[in-house]
Amino acid sequence: MSVLAPPFTLDTAKRKVRMAEDGWNSRDPERVSLVYTPDSRWRNRAEFITGRAEIVAFLARKWSKELDYRLIKEIWAFTDHRIAVRFAYEWHDDSGHWYRSYGNENWEFDAQGLMQRRYASINDLPIKDSERKFHWPLGRRPDDHPGLTELGL
Repeated sequence: MSVLAPPFTLDTAKRKVRMAEDGWNSRDPERVSLVYTPDSRWRNRAEFITGRAEIVAFLARKWSKELDYRLIKEIWAFTDHRIAVRFAYEWHDDSGHWYRSYGNENWEFDAQGLMQRRYASINDLPIKDSERKFHWPLGRRPDDHPGLTELGL
């Protein structure tokens, strides 16, 4: 797995965001955890997570609840070793109710390009099946699928 390390340029920050999106769309907790430092610290909503083992457990729990999860991330800002993103993802619960979750993340990276801090604020909006915008097959978002800005999100 390729890791882009700081200092970031606009191009490498955009690539880092897309790599993160692709990883999360794999819905593979072990794979996703490898881009974080072994002692990475997160705040996800009101939950505090430390280290890869907790990341794996959190993601496994998340994706067992958030079914047919599809995510789009978009860069918001960056510095030498930090990136801010906005994102939206669509999913449904085990009763078939659909949601679009919106949020922002602040990321901080170590010198090797592993994420050492992730702070996420997320809100859930119930949506009708007819309001869904993310229709690609599960997995990586196709390159020709519109991003958040193009979708008006």
